[in-house]
Amino acid sequence: MAKDEGSIPDEEWERFLRDAGAGAPDAPKEPSARARMVARRLREEPGPPEGWRTYRPARRRRNTLWYAVGLVAVVGLLVVALTPGLVTGWFGSGGGGSAPLAAESDRPDQPPATEAAVQRPTLEEPFRGSPAARWGNGVAALALPEARATGWMSEEEVARALGRSRDFLAASSLDTGVLRGERPGKAIALLNPHQRDVQEYVTAAFREPGEENDPLLLFSRFAKTEVRLVGNVVKTQGRITYREGERGAVEVTADVTYVYPVVRAAAGSDEVVRTIVRRETVMSWDDPAKVITEPGTFSLVSYTMDTTNGGCSTHTGYFTPAFGAERGAPADGPEVDPYDRSTPMDARLREAGDAECGTATRS
Repeated sequence: MAKDEGSIPDEEWERFLRDAGAGAPDAPKEPSARARMVARRLREEPGPPEGWRTYRPARRRRNTLWYAVGLVAVVGLLVVALTPGLVTGWFGSGGGGSAPLAAESDRPDQPPATEAAVQRPTLEEPFRGSPAARWGNGVAALALPEARATGWMSEEEVARALGRSRDFLAASSLDTGVLRGERPGKAIALLNPHQRDVQEYVTAAFREPGEENDPLLLFSRFAKTEVRLVGNVVKTQGRITYREGERGAVEVTADVTYVYPVVRAAAGSDEVVRTIVRRETVMSWDDPAKVITEPGTFSLVSYTMDTTNGGCSTHTGYFTPAFGAERGAPADGPEVDPYDRSTPMDARLREAGDAECGTATRS
């Protein structure tokens, strides 16, 4: 359609064409976890950010830091190989006589205390000898902060967003079926279906899991033909916080450590080991007037994970804990206390340097 030169000045017509090509400035925008992280780095780090679609492949050296294409600027995965020589002699009693810890309200200033007594886990006491023996059970241990009106949300809406954020943690890291290797349908349903990079990652992760598309970055899964959980309790410790994010969104951050006791799947197996997973997940509950979203779903801003005794350089889509002689020699990476929540996740990944596998001081 040709413009009517007698009714629209050239300057106005050219501006209209420019705006049409760039998109209306106030129109809802499609979310991207990559774009969100780049914006955050502009505020928090000196120097220019990486390009919007830059991809830095994983370096095949110890303690690989992953840079996933189109997902987030840094999706960190420090896998800690458990060494038996450092496991014994570091456990506290972990018995039923210890008082349970209160829910974590702030970052602790030091790791949990250690004692010299050797207390190995058993089928009857799978958390024996671990600081997790004093932690709460599952989602009930993850307290929600007091809701207040923030960004585009009212107090009631913030409370609902916090509750659904915790629902995602339960559905992705605590659901019994998911832990046995099932697809985490309830958790996936909470992800914004319009966040294409994340949806593509999830599809690829369950179709063909690998180094670049590992479902374990968001979901806890064990192969039921290899291992089984001991009992029905997963110990948890962590914090859920929130603030106003980009475009008035409510940005919820969950920093949680999960402790999973497992045995081999074979009948009669009684050697109990623990897989310990710490995840930091940042979820954005977006204003639908500014970001394309669906009611009851959030956009992922970033997600970071490290794992103790979950497998080192294995990308099967399942945690692969080591038993007995499978544990091998100490890795050449840093020593890590998986129960130490006093160190922020970003700092832990920086300390890891170029090592792919470190050594856990206890499990």
